[in-house]
Amino acid sequence: MLDANMTQQLKQYLGNLREPVELVASLGDDAKSGQTRELLEEIAALSDKVSASFDGDDERKPSFVIRRASDADKWVRFAGLPMGHEFTSLVLALLWAGGHPPKVEAEVLDQIAALDGPFDFEMYFSLSCHNCPDVVQALTLLALNNPRITATLIEGGSFQQEVETRGVMAVPATFLNGAMFASGKLSVEELLQKLDSNATARAAARLAEKEPFEVLVVGGGPAGAAASIYTARKGFATGIAAERFGGQVLDTMGIENFISVPYTEGPKLAAQLENHVKEYDIDVMNLAVAKRLVPASEVGGYHQIELENGAVLKGRSLILSTGARWRNLGVPGEFEYRNRGVAYCPHCDGPLFKGKRVAVIGGGNSGVEAAIDLAGIVGHVTLIEFDHQLRADEVLQKKLRSMPNVDIIVSAQTTEITGDGERVSGLVYKDRASGAEHQVLLEGVFVQIGLVPNTEWLKDSGIALSKIGEIEIDHKAATNLPGVFAAGDCTTVPYKQIVIAMGEGSKAALSAFDYLIRNPAPAEMETA
Repeated sequence: MLDANMTQQLKQYLGNLREPVELVASLGDDAKSGQTRELLEEIAALSDKVSASFDGDDERKPSFVIRRASDADKWVRFAGLPMGHEFTSLVLALLWAGGHPPKVEAEVLDQIAALDGPFDFEMYFSLSCHNCPDVVQALTLLALNNPRITATLIEGGSFQQEVETRGVMAVPATFLNGAMFASGKLSVEELLQKLDSNATARAAARLAEKEPFEVLVVGGGPAGAAASIYTARKGFATGIAAERFGGQVLDTMGIENFISVPYTEGPKLAAQLENHVKEYDIDVMNLAVAKRLVPASEVGGYHQIELENGAVLKGRSLILSTGARWRNLGVPGEFEYRNRGVAYCPHCDGPLFKGKRVAVIGGGNSGVEAAIDLAGIVGHVTLIEFDHQLRADEVLQKKLRSMPNVDIIVSAQTTEITGDGERVSGLVYKDRASGAEHQVLLEGVFVQIGLVPNTEWLKDSGIALSKIGEIEIDHKAATNLPGVFAAGDCTTVPYKQIVIAMGEGSKAALSAFDYLIRNPAPAEMETA
């Protein structure tokens, strides 16, 4: 199961085990059970601190438990083979079960240990999902640090009938005590916020104690990360308030146009950004959702950012880099069938539609790339584009048109997504030339129609916004408010690209630096 490189890496990692680890498998007579036995035997052979047994009696076969030999009440179960994107999750589960400390704050571990429970989690993932490992690893951490929490992590492709029965049409999908708990990516902190009723209040209290920053960056994507590094290098007290560090990059799979890096993936790049930021004295505040900006001109001294949790952060200057999110179609049925056939991530959810008929809405690069990826998995793809022609790069169009199970419909306006009350059954589109309506029968719809800026919270702040909600900036990334700058996909800068966002974040930081050295600090900072 493991190639030579993986075997060598795993052996090196297992050298960090401090305590014996037990692998207990429940297997059947099928091929995947055989592969699971082979994998566990290979793992056990790499360390004398790992043992594998095959006498488990769990109903899900193949599956296996990972637990510490001295504390069998704390365990995590993998159902199916955790390979692909989940191999790292498997390695971490082995390390944590074996006493190797996780890279989280002691406060987080204390919060996990204090949860009362019982919390029985079941989570479905796909091997191609780049959002799933975070949830898998977060649930693993909870289960291995609290005996009142269990986590069963299920590879959907190995349990297709179970996926169908439970109506799982998007991953990651997390169930708690048998009921749907969350759909989509969750960090450890987000899980704790959902499970611990006092978590929000404690977080707000901690944030409220923060001293004013010289530069407060709002948003933790590529633009925000670049801005914070530049201002920290100038010696300014810098903070990042972010809903989730990494931003939309976390939802991006293959990246092939980041100059000097022929290929990378979004989560990997986000991790590299975070590691770079940690090289400096930058205060990163996650799960900090901005609610309102109050300019210094209204309150005197500092600009203020009010957060959803009630806390207020202050900054002598601000850099707004809240990014953008996928645009919704806004048609009947889209909201009703979200995660029940309506999806936005082909990499994550494509495997759940194996052999089925799907549509991709959008003929730009994202839409055509999604259609190409899906065509290799699903039975048939219908690509629907509003314009009279596709807008993707020619090389992508050529590849798409070469695929035998793809239909392309242009000059088509999607007007409705239909379903049977439980899941998607089709869509309706209007031919923009003739006005005629047509129905397409299918099981999934992937929406890929561009971005909308995350700026709704700024509408009453005095910040000038464009007609589509983008923050208006000048050539130095300055907004219309003195001391407030903006960068990245939330601004009027054309061409929403990672490399451009990084450059704009750097520019905004240099402009903030120029502003700070030319304008006196508020009296309270001068006397600090």
